[in-house]
This record gives sequence, structure tokens and C-alpha cells, in this order.
Amino acid sequence: MRGFNRLPEFFPEKTTSQNNFTIIVPFRNEAKNLPTLLNSFSRLNYPLNKFEILMVNDDSSDDFQAIMDQFIVENSGVQIEVIQNKRKSSSPKKNAIESAILESQFDWIISTDADCEVPTNWLNNLDAFLQKNNVKMIVAPVAYTFKNKFLDHFQNLDFLSLQGTTMGSFGINKPFMCNGANLCYAKQAFKTVNGFEGNDHIASGDDIFLMEKLLKVFPNEVMYLKNFGSIVKTIPQPDLRSLFHQRVRWAAKMGSTKNMFGKTTGLIVFTGNLYLIILFMLALVEKISWQHIGLFYLVKLNIDFVLLFKTASFFKQQGSMRSYLISSFIYPFFSVYVVILSFFKGYQWKGRVFKK
Repeated sequence: MRGFNRLPEFFPEKTTSQNNFTIIVPFRNEAKNLPTLLNSFSRLNYPLNKFEILMVNDDSSDDFQAIMDQFIVENSGVQIEVIQNKRKSSSPKKNAIESAILESQFDWIISTDADCEVPTNWLNNLDAFLQKNNVKMIVAPVAYTFKNKFLDHFQNLDFLSLQGTTMGSFGINKPFMCNGANLCYAKQAFKTVNGFEGNDHIASGDDIFLMEKLLKVFPNEVMYLKNFGSIVKTIPQPDLRSLFHQRVRWAAKMGSTKNMFGKTTGLIVFTGNLYLIILFMLALVEKISWQHIGLFYLVKLNIDFVLLFKTASFFKQQGSMRSYLISSFIYPFFSVYVVILSFFKGYQWKGRVFKK
């Protein structure tokens, strides 16, 4: 919470566009999501000669090509190309990004996902931030866009906690999380740290492992862009099964991080939620009083509420806070189950099974 408050909000000034960007989008069977992403690309308010889009096809079997062809015809001025992923490790997404970087013509790499929607002034804001700061990587905000149903609000509160923690960690100069749906970094810096070398055996983590490596070499040049107009929107999981697979994947990559502050934070979160479950079970068998569990729950409830409300206010998603009370009862069981699964079970991702 202290870090969240300390992290300054960035308000870009009107400047002449200086930087050139290569936007990289790995995708696999995303035909239903591509139109939304591509439409948002067509609305980018940035000189067309100063950015390119490399769509990396990771063995898709749907009708994505027809969607791409239509976009290219309707947006002839946009530099966009579909390239094929060159698989060489057990991490298809990292391979896809590396394949695109090899073919990129510009100095700044931006990664996002096929199920996203980017804001109109996205590139303008990144460019303005680069002009103001000496930076090798920019971590930027991501938010859910969702329907008004409980599962969506539950996921959104969980996601807001991650976004708030990310901002807070940057605010106290101990960053340990980022999101590959909105990440910008210098191509030369990527090459300096040898890209994903050393962690390409882990299927996911194209974001946090790269950030860790850059922090080690450029400790003061990894920064957070706290700006509402730079939020990339993505979609929550449609059902519980998909949600568990996604969160297990996220938990699995956090288990491989070398950042001790991040690991300690994760351990505190896990221990707090596990303790709440243990208290609940002890109260059920009348080993402790319900007042004991009630006191601990109220302390946790209020501390979590402050950070979540601050984060929800920044993202203008205060409506999800109406689901906070019931979500706070469910969340300990959900989060502990996910962590335990991540130690013993693999997960599905884009139609592929990844074993532990």
C-alpha cells in the first residue's frame, strides 16, 4: 500500500514521436479474439511508419488467416506480417517472441497477447515515457474487461490484487512481477541478457524471468508506467476449469523465480490463507472459538480491502468491490488449492498439456 501510494502517476505531455516499436503477438487458435485485437491496432494514434506488428503463428488450426487477410486489405498502411514460430524448446511462447525479435526492424519491442485490446494512445504514452526516462524495460498496467457475473468479479479482484502488488513493489523499489500482455523493452537489452536463455525449459514466464534478468544487469532502468491511458485490456477465463489451469500456470512460474522478496511475499500470502483455513477447521471441531477466526479474518479483510480499493479506483473498477465480501470467504480455499496443485500437477495451455 505504501509502494502503491509512492509510485508516481505519469501524465504524458504532447511531444513529437521519436521511438520506433515492434509489437509482437504470439497466437495459437485465437480466431475468436483476433478481430478485437486487430481493430484496436487499427485505432492506434501513432505514425504508421514508426511501428510494425509481427503476429507469430504457433501452429494454429483455425481460420485465422482469413481474419488476417481481411485486416491487411482494410488497413493497407499498417505494417503487419504473420510469421511462423520456430520451436526449439519446451516454451512455445518464448520461442515465438524470439522468432519475432530476430525479424524485427525496430529498437523497442512490445509484447501483448492475442486476447487483448490495446488503447488508442498506447504507443504515444510509451514513447513519451521513454523520452522522459532512461529505461530498458517498461512494465505497464493490464485490466480485465468482463460481464457482470460473479466468476468474472472474483477473477477481477484476484487480478487487481496482482496488479496492485506489482505497482506497490515498484513503488518500494522491489519489483518482482509484471505482465507480458503489456511489456516494452529495448531489443539491445534483450540481447545483452541473452533473452530467455536459462529459463526456456519453463513453459510460461516470458515476462517475469526476463524482468529478473534485466533488473540484475540494469537495476535502475526497469520502470512502471502508471497511466490509465496505457491500460491493455484482456478477458477473464470463461469457467472454473480454465481458471484453475491459468492460475496453476502462474503459480508454477512464480515458484521458479529467483527473486527472494517475491518468494517471501508469496509465502506470506499462502501462509495467511492457509492459516485462515486451519482456523476454520479447528473452529468446526470446537478446538478454538469462532471469535479467534473472526478476529484474524477481520484483520486480513480490512488490510486486503485497502489495497484492492486503491487498485480498483485506479482502474475505475470499483464495481467489483461489491463482490469482495463473499470473494474473501472463497479466496483462501481457492488460492491454497492452486498453490498445492502447482507443486504436483501440470496444466493445459492453448490446447497443450505441460507437465510439472
